[in-house]
Amino acid sequence: MFLFENQADFVQDREDLLQVLRMRFGDIAPGIVEAIYMIDDLNTIERLILVAANAPTLGIFLEEMEAGEGTFRMVGERFNPIESMLGGGYSNGEKE
Repeated sequence: MFLFENQADFVQDREDLLQVLRMRFGDIAPGIVEAIYMIDDLNTIERLILVAANAPTLGIFLEEMEAGEGTFRMVGERFNPIESMLGGGYSNGEKE
């Protein structure tokens, strides 16, 4: 893959991640946007897109983002967005 194609993939995936976050959680703080643009691993960005789509709170997403590269822990009720919408889920990572 050419360098410009690789960079275009990074830009598109970062924008996709930010769009999912905005759809799920509303406005995103500039510091979070900057942190996302600092990620230079395509696999990490793609993992975070999945996390953003499934994490019931922004706090849980941020915990996963801080976990860094090579982690993939999306398991358990903590990542059940349906449960949190029904009122029995987690709020900021803690059981209500």
